[in-house]
Amino acid sequence: MSFYQKLIRPILFQVSPETAHELGIEALKIGLGSKTAQNYAAQKFASESFGEIKRFGLKFKNPLGIAAGFDKNGVVVNQLAALGFGFVEIGTVTFNPQKGNNKPRLYRLPDDKALINRLGFNNEGTRKVVERLRKIQPNCVLGVNIGKNKDVPNEAAIENYLASFDLAFEVADYIAVNVSSPNTPDLRELQKAENLEELLGALQERNKVLSSDSSWSNAKEKPTKAGTQNSKPLLVKIAPDLSEAEIEAIVDICCRLNLAGIIATNTTLSRENLKTKIDENGGLSGEPLREKSNKVISKIYRYSKGKMPLIGVGGISDAEDAFEKIAAGACLIQSYTGFVYQGLTFARDVNCGLAKILQRKGFQSLDEAVGSNCRI
Repeated sequence: MSFYQKLIRPILFQVSPETAHELGIEALKIGLGSKTAQNYAAQKFASESFGEIKRFGLKFKNPLGIAAGFDKNGVVVNQLAALGFGFVEIGTVTFNPQKGNNKPRLYRLPDDKALINRLGFNNEGTRKVVERLRKIQPNCVLGVNIGKNKDVPNEAAIENYLASFDLAFEVADYIAVNVSSPNTPDLRELQKAENLEELLGALQERNKVLSSDSSWSNAKEKPTKAGTQNSKPLLVKIAPDLSEAEIEAIVDICCRLNLAGIIATNTTLSRENLKTKIDENGGLSGEPLREKSNKVISKIYRYSKGKMPLIGVGGISDAEDAFEKIAAGACLIQSYTGFVYQGLTFARDVNCGLAKILQRKGFQSLDEAVGSNCRI
């Protein structure tokens, strides 16, 4: 058991989950606020090299990212990179700032190593977050996750997403479209085929327009696998609670629109196999989500014939969990709840452990392992 798990986590778990999260963000801001501190941490938390990891035209230091929801307002991007995360996805941000749902809205389930949240896209608004990100030079790949404002009806969702996309385009290495949070009323309706195709089609069209005018001064490298040759990598984040037919339809839409990838999955509404008795609405994350997420990843991998890049997220607590996601078809992985429970060494531990698993199983590279449990 680590120092964090023995001493720090018990203290943090004495206060409400949202207060603990805010304290954690502040501790990262202060403790790793300087470049000197970040450089020291980056050496301390460095993991073994995976060689070149290139996804949708971007180069990643390692396959593990921090999922959207942890750093909603983009205040600790380089601090998280210093802890060993290969990429940081900030957000979800909405065009207009919003407070989110009423508190309490975040719950711990320690016996399940899980969280339930119904935060409701609480964020400072895309414009303010982009202004903050414009002032930093990210030390890792930066994703911006965009969502819909709660007071915007689905009929007006496209313009709301486009407004955020226009702003995020300048600073993001890739943009993720969140249509799967269970905490904004009717948001998941946008996953339905006809709604999703219209939304993603409009975003890809805007992507082409902005790309033709962009100097790419902030990009790590010109991506080449999304919509057009120079377009920003556009991904969509989907729910784990979809039917087989819905998953197949989403894959078909993403392939036809040349999306850069799919993020699978968001939190679940299911409460199956929980040890904790709790009657709270919201999305469940953490270990109970792992198998459900893996099944969705495998289905997407098969339906896309392994051609659609997948970011696997949901229930990663250690290196074995990470490998399961890779073997199911994910070429990158993300975590949030696992980081909350495991602490500061989480990214290093997962990456180092994953490298050892790949070596033990005889894989020469990470790419060789992707989809190894469901070869076509």
